Amino acid sequence: MSPSSLPLAGLIVLDGWGLNPRAEGNAVLMARTPVMDALTRECPHATLVTWGESVGLPPGQMGNSEVGHMNLGAGRIVYQDLTRIDRAVEDGSLAGNPVLRDALERTRKRNGTLHFLGLHSPGGVHSHIRHLHALLRIAASEGIERIRVHAITDGRDVPPRSARADLEATEAVFREIGRGRFATVTGRYYAMDRDKRWDRTERAYRATVAGEGLKAGSAVEALERAYARGENDEFVMPTAVEERGEAATMVRGDTVLAFNFRPDRMRQITRALADPAFEAFERPRWPLDLDYVCMTSYDDTFPHPVLFTDEPLRGTLGEAVSRAGLKQVRMAETEKYAHVTYFFNGSEESPFPGEDRVLVPSPKVATYDLKPEMSALELTEEAVRRLSDETYGFFVLNYANADMVGHTGVIEAAVKAVETVDECLGRLIEAVRRRSGTVLVTADHGNADQM
Repeated sequence: MSPSSLPLAGLIVLDGWGLNPRAEGNAVLMARTPVMDALTRECPHATLVTWGESVGLPPGQMGNSEVGHMNLGAGRIVYQDLTRIDRAVEDGSLAGNPVLRDALERTRKRNGTLHFLGLHSPGGVHSHIRHLHALLRIAASEGIERIRVHAITDGRDVPPRSARADLEATEAVFREIGRGRFATVTGRYYAMDRDKRWDRTERAYRATVAGEGLKAGSAVEALERAYARGENDEFVMPTAVEERGEAATMVRGDTVLAFNFRPDRMRQITRALADPAFEAFERPRWPLDLDYVCMTSYDDTFPHPVLFTDEPLRGTLGEAVSRAGLKQVRMAETEKYAHVTYFFNGSEESPFPGEDRVLVPSPKVATYDLKPEMSALELTEEAVRRLSDETYGFFVLNYANADMVGHTGVIEAAVKAVETVDECLGRLIEAVRRRSGTVLVTADHGNADQM
């Protein structure tokens, strides 16, 4: 049988669609889901564990989209960067990391300022605050005098107004080491955009580099003023923290250590801060000539030193399909495109031979509760069209709705998101059946089931 005549097989990932027997705050149980209900009654099924040691995370650590897709694509436990860095902190090897030591030595020789930039959160999805605290102590022990922290507040992977305790914990570390202060406080909505909404990135850049925008006398004051404006942690408007009336700006030759370990939401702000060819907006104080260092590799094209390198996984499902001579297609809207490609392929940027990729733009709205359908209908239409091509032997498709709308915390919108996905799932399964195909429906982690 030639590869082109093989039956179709596919993997549909219902992002953020978890199993939870508790009804309270459970948009999945509240929603009408006739398609999924029928699949559960009529088809073999099992429950997957998407958190903790089962997916290479520390015990009790919740899963996320990146981790879920990496484990699904690898077909085995993939030990995550969070675990690797935790171990380096615990065994002391972080202090001896040669890339970190070199960066600190360069900073000390220039008598420069060391800026830490990252998600200031214990969420463990993009970063962890304990890594920042370890780095602060190491920098102080190495004689770095001027230390500044640009805190990106979370409110998405942790409760929406939980940042104050984290800011106070870092203030305690400043007192312990006898140096350091906050330079900016900015919600991740601005500093960690990944959808080329460059106006958000620009506001974060201007506060971070030039101290432009709102001002406050302390990080906690910046947060309190944001709450007074009705902003949760995720949406804190970029605010410069002043000391004696002056903001802690970046100047030419300063060092920046970006401490997020997950790459996707650090790419835009990194390009703005360190890419000489950047053109998305006009940058004040350019050229900066920053000594820019990353916790992990954010992009294969970035030239910046990396503390924790990561070799792509081998023997992933996508690679196996390619080696078998089959054509495959990966499909998602913007928010989850990296997950069905880069993460599913085990941190491999380039497509495998025979792998096509389909990106459907996510809607341009401030938050997805305003459009809980997102682009699921358009994605389904494109998928049905693509799967009519009988040369494809395998596909992966991600529906982002339950996760992205679940993150907004608006239960009514999350119910609509789940119902939209269920409707689209039915149409997609019918297209697979027309090809006499087989499809596996699963999720990468939960979200809409526990809001």
